[in-house]
Amino acid sequence: MASSAAYPDADENLEAIITRVEQKSRKIETLLKQLKPVEALKTALEGSPLKTRDERCKSANWIVVHRAMMAIRDVDGMFNSLDPEYYDILMKYLYRGLSTGDRPTCDQCLKIHEKLTEKAGLGCILRSLADTINTV
Repeated sequence: MASSAAYPDADENLEAIITRVEQKSRKIETLLKQLKPVEALKTALEGSPLKTRDERCKSANWIVVHRAMMAIRDVDGMFNSLDPEYYDILMKYLYRGLSTGDRPTCDQCLKIHEKLTEKAGLGCILRSLADTINTV
């Protein structure tokens, strides 16, 4: 997974993670204003703090990923541009989105989940559910 290399140490300074998430958030807002939602989603998924157990860091990154996910209108087109290296981490965020119970979020997550499962297969689901070390 491309994003796990950016956060090699689970004990990394939490403030540094939050600072990176804030920087990423600003970049995503710029991409969304430029009508580049797929690039915004890629940016959101890159460098996700997967190994941290700190809920504050996970929540901050979830907000960034959620913002980018909700901006996607053409799900089929998204997968024409999204590299397979992002599939497993995206699946983890889809399940986090479904756990919110928020109707618009769940609707969007289910749309993306359907297409992601078609594209990546059932293994993507199993890997995201079985991986208990890299959490979102």
